[in-house]
Amino acid sequence: MSDTTSPSSGDASEAGGRTFGLRFATDRLAGRILLAVLLSMLSAAGLILLSGHNPFTAFAAMAAGAVGTPHQIGVALNRTTPYLLAGAGVAMCFRAGVINIGAEGQIAIGGIGAAAAALAWPGGMSPIAIVIVLIAAAAAGAGWAAIAAAIHLGRRVHEVLVTLLLNFVALILVQQLLAGSLGQKGAGFLQSPLMPREVWLPRFPGLDAHPGFIIAILAAVALSFVLWRTNFGFAVRVTGSSRPATAYAGFSLGRVTWGVMLLAGALAGLAGGIEVLGIHRRLIEGFSLGFGFKAVTVALLGALEPLAIIPAALFVGLLEAGSLSMQRQVGVPSALVAVIEGLTMLFVLAATVRRT
Repeated sequence: MSDTTSPSSGDASEAGGRTFGLRFATDRLAGRILLAVLLSMLSAAGLILLSGHNPFTAFAAMAAGAVGTPHQIGVALNRTTPYLLAGAGVAMCFRAGVINIGAEGQIAIGGIGAAAAALAWPGGMSPIAIVIVLIAAAAAGAGWAAIAAAIHLGRRVHEVLVTLLLNFVALILVQQLLAGSLGQKGAGFLQSPLMPREVWLPRFPGLDAHPGFIIAILAAVALSFVLWRTNFGFAVRVTGSSRPATAYAGFSLGRVTWGVMLLAGALAGLAGGIEVLGIHRRLIEGFSLGFGFKAVTVALLGALEPLAIIPAALFVGLLEAGSLSMQRQVGVPSALVAVIEGLTMLFVLAATVRRT
């Protein structure tokens, strides 16, 4: 009697089981994250009640301020862009077990690279000029991340300490350059001269949004492909899961660390360049507004999955875009958004922690 189950059908069944298991685990994780977001919003509603305001009115005012008009939608998309770019880069680092807290400094250095390249541009050829300036911003951010990677790997200093301290160095560097060679003389505020119009990011008519959000979405899609469809992405996932398995599989921990750090730095630098070219059109002190630190929240909220970081970044961007409207119409302080973001991070961490 012959066996009715062929090896090929057995392999197919096993593959189907693995796929079903992966989908089930992903759906369960997504459900936990959604529950964490819901709990953070309920906690915020309780705080609003304690302050003597109606939470439904407050949240309605926040939603109207974020998506009430095309202009407000454009502002929200512009706000989302740096969170999406920097958050996707941070997620790749975390996937590899590299705790990169340096996106804030990398955004700042990317802004410096964009400003230097834009102010040195001789003029003309607007599309080419924009591309070159954004490449300069990404290169500057990657270079700053390379310093952190070199110190971490070469001197065995923990990456959290290195990347965190380099943030402050980068912010001081922005101040010094704006007070010197890049600064506008006679200005009452630390800022660079206005950049040439050839390097300004265009705005969509009626929406007041620049194309940076599209660039960020394309970057997230590309990162998802790299993470799940390339050898480098497989090495990143193995490294983040088990360092001994990394060596056993023949992957180099140093190369993976260099790869994810340079990639995250380039994305953060690109975010800084887009912010400078698309919003301020000059380099100003404090232009990053804490984007790099909040990118960690976005990365965790997106479960370190590049595609899931898109709605996570939108969530944070919409919250911040509507916060001022909530404060004006209802009287609830806009600082409540920071509370919601902090609670969301705590609940997400509690929901996604692995039991040992």
